[in-house]
Amino acid sequence: MAINEQSLELSHKLLLQPLLQKVTIPISEYSFANLYLFRSVHQYILITGDITAIKGVTYDGIHYIMPVMPLDEEYAEKLVQLLQPNMCLFPIHHDWLHFFTEKGFTYHYNDGDSDYVYTKEKLATYSGKKLHGKRNLLYQFTAKYSVEVLPLTSQRVNDALYILDIWKKESGNDADIAACIEACMLLDELNLCGSMYYVDGKPAAFIIGEAITDDMFAIHFAKAITSYKGIYQYMYNHCAKALPANYKYFNFEQDLGLEPLRFAKRSYQPDMIVTKYRVSALIQ
Repeated sequence: MAINEQSLELSHKLLLQPLLQKVTIPISEYSFANLYLFRSVHQYILITGDITAIKGVTYDGIHYIMPVMPLDEEYAEKLVQLLQPNMCLFPIHHDWLHFFTEKGFTYHYNDGDSDYVYTKEKLATYSGKKLHGKRNLLYQFTAKYSVEVLPLTSQRVNDALYILDIWKKESGNDADIAACIEACMLLDELNLCGSMYYVDGKPAAFIIGEAITDDMFAIHFAKAITSYKGIYQYMYNHCAKALPANYKYFNFEQDLGLEPLRFAKRSYQPDMIVTKYRVSALIQ
C-alpha cells in the first residue's frame, strides 16, 4: 500500500474536515479543530495515498492509527494494514467494533479516554435532587452579579487571554493552555464558536466549542475566574439555553484520568459515558 506521511497542518483542513463531518459517532476527536489544536500533544501525522488516516500517540504513550471517515469493510481492512507491532486503532466507537472482532482482534479501553455527555435539557434546568447544589450555585450567582454575554471575537481575545492567565494561576494547571490560546486566535479558521462572560463589567469566563454531530455540541474549553462563585454553573446553563434547538447533547470530552477533572465532570451527572476503544492484538 502506497502512503505518504506528513505532520498535521492547518492546510489539511481542506482534506480532512469534509471527511470528518461524515462521521456521526459522538466522539470528540472526530473534529479537525480538536486534531489540529492538540497536534503536538498527540504527535499527529496525516497519512495519505491509498488511504487517508491519522497516526498519533495516546496520553499514556501508545501509538495508534485513527480513522478519519465512517468505517466500512474496505476502509477497516486498510486501517489494519497500517498497524505495526504495539500499535492500536483508536478511538473506535462501539458501533465499529464488529469490523475488527470478526477478524479476531481484541479491544479494551481506558476510563480516562471516555467522553462525558449530558442532555441540553439537564444543563438548561439543573432539575432533580442530584443537581440541587448546581441549581443553588446558579441562583446565588445570578442574585449577586450582573452578567453580560457577548460573542468571543478577535476584538475580545485579549479578555479571554486575561481570564486564561488567572485560571492557570488559580488551578496550577497548564496542560491545555497552548491549545486554548491557539483556539482563541483561530476561531474563524477552525470554525469554532465561543462566548465571553462579563461579570459586573469585567471579563470573568469564556467557553469555546463546536458541533461534532447534527445534535451534539462539544465544549473544547471552558475557563473562568473561580472567585465568582457559581460562574461555571451559570456559563453551562446559559450555553444550554442559547444553543439552537437541533442540539440535544453536550460533550464535555474526557477527564484524562485526572481525579479533580473526573470529580467535576461526574458532579453534573452525565447521561452517557462514550467509551473509546483501542483495537489491537490479532489473536493467532
